[in-house]
Amino acid sequence: MADTVQRIDKWLWFARFRKTRGLAQALCTGGHVSLNGATVGKPSTTVRPGDEVVLILGPWRRRLRVVALGERRGPAPEAQALYEETAPPERLHDPVMAPTPVREAGSGRPTKRDRRETDKLRGF
Repeated sequence: MADTVQRIDKWLWFARFRKTRGLAQALCTGGHVSLNGATVGKPSTTVRPGDEVVLILGPWRRRLRVVALGERRGPAPEAQALYEETAPPERLHDPVMAPTPVREAGSGRPTKRDRRETDKLRGF
């Protein structure tokens, strides 16, 4: 590729961090991407080889260095050649599982009457 810069959303898509380019754009506008220490607000922000990218993907933070710019969304080995991990993925938080509500055995589904009573208690 003759260009020395590339849009960050396109690079994230080429590097297979998101399945579609639209999802890569949403990642950028959602504040989940930092480039050289600054939060990326626009998907049109340009990235160059040597730049440091920090991604927050779910409960994980990944720190990457851009090695090359992509020409296409190719197979995984081609995508992995576009970056190198500068640190192992870091877990931001443990996902908290909400406790499953316990229902009395044999009580079945709530009826409309049960729902109305519940709504009345909740103030709806």
